[in-house]
Amino acid sequence: MGGFFGVISKHDCVLDLFFGVDYHSHLGTRRGGMALYDREVGFQRQIHNIENTPFRTKFEHELAGFRGHSGIGCISDSDPQPLIVRSHLGLYAITTVGIINNANALIDHYFAQGGIQFMSQSSGKVNDTELVAALINQKESFVEGIQYAQSVIDGSLTLLILTPDSIIAARDRLGRLPVLIGKDSNGHCVSFESFAYQKLDYISAYELGPAEIVRITPEGFETLSPPGQEMRICAFLWTYYGYPTSSYEGINVEVMRNRNGQIMARGDMDRGLTEGLDFVAGVPDSGVPHAVGYANESGVPFARPFIKYTPTWPRSFMPQNQSVRNHVAKMKLIPVPDLIQDKRLLFVDDSVVRGTQLRETVEFLYQCGAGEVHIRSACPPIMYGCKYLNFSRSNSEMELITRRTIQELEGDEGQKHLEEYADDTTERGAAMTACICKKMHFTSFRYQSLQGLEESVGLSPCKICTYCWTGKE
Repeated sequence: MGGFFGVISKHDCVLDLFFGVDYHSHLGTRRGGMALYDREVGFQRQIHNIENTPFRTKFEHELAGFRGHSGIGCISDSDPQPLIVRSHLGLYAITTVGIINNANALIDHYFAQGGIQFMSQSSGKVNDTELVAALINQKESFVEGIQYAQSVIDGSLTLLILTPDSIIAARDRLGRLPVLIGKDSNGHCVSFESFAYQKLDYISAYELGPAEIVRITPEGFETLSPPGQEMRICAFLWTYYGYPTSSYEGINVEVMRNRNGQIMARGDMDRGLTEGLDFVAGVPDSGVPHAVGYANESGVPFARPFIKYTPTWPRSFMPQNQSVRNHVAKMKLIPVPDLIQDKRLLFVDDSVVRGTQLRETVEFLYQCGAGEVHIRSACPPIMYGCKYLNFSRSNSEMELITRRTIQELEGDEGQKHLEEYADDTTERGAAMTACICKKMHFTSFRYQSLQGLEESVGLSPCKICTYCWTGKE
């Protein structure tokens, strides 16, 4: 997906920018970049491939060469950025997070309106951030340009723009991702994750509303375009992508995950499904807090029957090749035999998307002597690929285990009844869940309900995006 961080200060901000960007490394694995502005030397920028080496390692030896009182940086799962752009709006750097589903149509429209060219990547693809800059540059101000870009993009667009005297931050039109401002005695920062600036001794100052555009200087910040009334912040931030110490809309990720596990446990207890379990565990790392909540509520002891070995393979998304990634995931799992042999285990995973790695994890547990392996998904069945954020590497929705299973059960007819399949209280929903349970060799399997997930987040259901589960915008 990706994340960003920006700083503007009365003093040199290189180290704050470096550490702030690095604290977003859990959100992306392909590119890392920083752009700084100094009054004497102007703009400086560096971008590195971080597929096999973390952001920190790539950039730390270059820090001595950077200088500046303001800067922006990003961790990206997509194109190289930030970019430095020269236009009638001036010289500026830009970084974006989101997804553009209609990029080709927008490029064709740009050419039809007299646009000359884009720099093409080796695949022929145009850098999405360059496309955003081209859309912004069609208008007479940054505010007008950002609003125009957000209005014509099918998907979402959240961004930072660095000018010689300020940082402009804009949250997506429906607030699908968070944008937060922190402050210290010397200036301000802007971030995707709140903990990133809190560790740098900034305190929270403001959280942008949906569609809000804000100009930030060392002295303060001002709203250039007010927030909208409608919000659809991504619920998956809490269940999986967000870092445990972060808070969005005032709701902490770790607290939400614990509450989510408690709600799942209550449902299982009502059905007598917790009786006889030896241990509750989480599929590391993001499944762990859900499991802690489940264990605390159910009274079943929490344990770690296997430990993820991360010193040599710290990055769970890598490498890019799926078969190698699956093998790496298997190599990470180091068992604790005393907590597995003949034990009845219940594992909570943050989600079940394709199911490949989870199936291999369960096979690994049986090979280590587990008596039973029960699985709980901390979110409802994922029925749709996200079209608002660059969350998934799936090329087709048929890569989702739910859609494949539905096709096996009913063929094309089943794809017409996704709403029923998403609800395990219906005949179709129960059949899909039972089929997944059987072919994945789980002892039992249940999804968290949509209502349970919404309750655990705590926001009004109309304020959170649940598209990947419901298909409803």
